[in-house]
Amino acid sequence: MRRERRLLRSAALLFAALLSLAAPASAGPLDDAKAAGQIGEGLDGYLHLVDGSGPADVKALVQDVNGKRKAKYQSIATQRGASLSEVAALAGAKLVERTPSGQYVRDASGSWKKK
Repeated sequence: MRRERRLLRSAALLFAALLSLAAPASAGPLDDAKAAGQIGEGLDGYLHLVDGSGPADVKALVQDVNGKRKAKYQSIATQRGASLSEVAALAGAKLVERTPSGQYVRDASGSWKKK
């Protein structure tokens, strides 16, 4: 119970942190790539290429955003005594939940679904 509360608090902090990551200058290209169906959110807390390939700039964007996410997840995990994978999974669930209709999300099995 105590660990669940701590994880819920971590999730709330993570959600706030992700909102700050979603607003940088890359928000335009990121939103464009999502709307074009090139990338989508995964339940693992990271962005993924929908068809496994894509233009170099989209691949670079995914790597950049995922690197920032991983650093933020690790920081939160360290502060809260949780694992990186736990924090990433909590973030992934939130990110998939708030993904707009018409964009892609990847489930735990790796299958893509259009929301």
